Formats: sequence, structure tokens, C-alpha cells
Amino acid sequence: MKNKKTILYLKKMPIAGGVIFGLVIFSAILGPVLVPYGPADQDFSKVLKPPFWQNGGEIKHPLGTDMMGRDIVSRIVHGARISLFVGLVTVLLSCFIGTWLGMLSGYIGGKMDSLIMRLTDIQLSMPYILIALAIIGALGPSIKNIIIVIAITNWVGYARIIRGEVLSLRQMEFIEAAVVGGCSTPRILFYHILPNVVNSLIVLATLDLGRVIIFESAFSFLGLGVKPPATSWGAMLADGRIYLTYAWWLATFPGLAIMFTVLGTNLLGDWLRDILDPKRKRYVLV
Repeated sequence: MKNKKTILYLKKMPIAGGVIFGLVIFSAILGPVLVPYGPADQDFSKVLKPPFWQNGGEIKHPLGTDMMGRDIVSRIVHGARISLFVGLVTVLLSCFIGTWLGMLSGYIGGKMDSLIMRLTDIQLSMPYILIALAIIGALGPSIKNIIIVIAITNWVGYARIIRGEVLSLRQMEFIEAAVVGGCSTPRILFYHILPNVVNSLIVLATLDLGRVIIFESAFSFLGLGVKPPATSWGAMLADGRIYLTYAWWLATFPGLAIMFTVLGTNLLGDWLRDILDPKRKRYVLV
């Protein structure tokens, strides 16, 4: 062996991912209680204050203020609630829809399989942003409508992957034994197939959470997200882009919040993938 001091790569990455994601969850749950300002509290005597380490900055506003004197830290903390809420609810809905359609497609096959797969092909052929603009344009921008838009366009990935696993599972002996034993199709799907695809669902959902957070931020950036006075990281980016040349902190810190949150979820998802599938374990030399 070139080096006996080999360690599992997955022993290091989950620590960073867990710490980052844990801080985001802590901010979303307890942050609004701990920060001294609300997301819409304005103080026009403190307009565009820089972070505390720059000239003119104040420790009361450690990351500065925006064009209306609102505290950046408070707005980022409150924005974490919206991003996590939209991300978690959307992933759960997408996972639920995609999982059951994928299991039905893979297990029943025939016309059911053809119908569901054609639906996925149609879904994938339609530009994502056009669907979002059409739905939100008709229903109006809100958290509920963002969740609906992402959920009805995000189930395809779950359906295709679960279908592939079910196609393999239905050929196994324990499924054939359940059929011979007189188990109904719903029972086979729920008690025999679903437990065997849960590991894949956990990994998919964890990796998908970061992507959904980016989608929510993108919609808010375009003005299709939450309405003021509620705040989101994407809306903060949109506000800060105008002042980027002389008030860099307005867009930088919300952007970092998005980046580190997605990084944390991806590291956790990567770790879960390796833990739940031993064949994918990776090693590095140190």
C-alpha cells in the first residue's frame, strides 16, 4: 500500500455539512427570537451602514444595513425560515408524488408505465421557467404558489429513479413470494417495495433540498417569490445588486448564506449516499 494512513472521506465531510446545516436550522428556529431587529424595522439614520469592521460600521449592525436602514443580520436570519420552509415542504411533496408514480410505473408496467413515463417526458420537455411564470402569473407571487410550482415540476427525478429501482425489485424472490401469497398490489408496494427504496429517497431528498433553495431564491430574485414585508435571500440579492459597487455587503452576505446552506445540504447528501450504499465509499490518502 502506498500509504497506510488512509481514512474514509465520508468521515470528514459530514462534520462540515452537519455544522453548516445545523447553524441554518438554528437560525431559522431560534434566530428571530435572538436578533434585536425585525426584518422590516427601518431606521433612516442608519442607511447603508457598512459591516462593523469598516469605517462607519457599528457593532449593533455587525453586517451593516441596507438602503432603508434595515439590519442585514436580522433579515438573513428571518430569510432562513422561508428558504428552509419552502425547501422542506417542496421536497416532501415532490418526493411523495414522484415516489408513488415511480412505484406504480415500475411495478404495474404496461399502459400505466407508458402513461407515466410519457408524462415525465412532457414535463422534461417544457421550459421550467415558463411553467413558473405562467403559474405564478396566474395565481400571483406567494410562498404557497412557489411550493406548488416547484413541486409539480420537481417530481420527475424521483419518479424516474424509483421506477428504475422497482423494475429490479419486482424480479426478486421476496416479491414473487408476496404475489404467490395473495398480497394485493397496494400491500406489496407499501410493505415490500417502499422500505427497499427509502434509502434512495433519503439521499435524493437531501441532495434536492439545496437545489430547491436555489430555485426559491431565484424566484424571489425575479420578484416572483414572497411579498414584502417578508424577506428572503433571493429578494435581498435583488435589492443589493443595484448598490453592488459601493455597498457590496447588501448582496454578498445573502449570497454567502445561500452558498453555505446548499453546500451543507450537498455534503450531507453525499455522505448519506456513501453510507447507505457501501459500494460508493471513497477513500483518500492523508
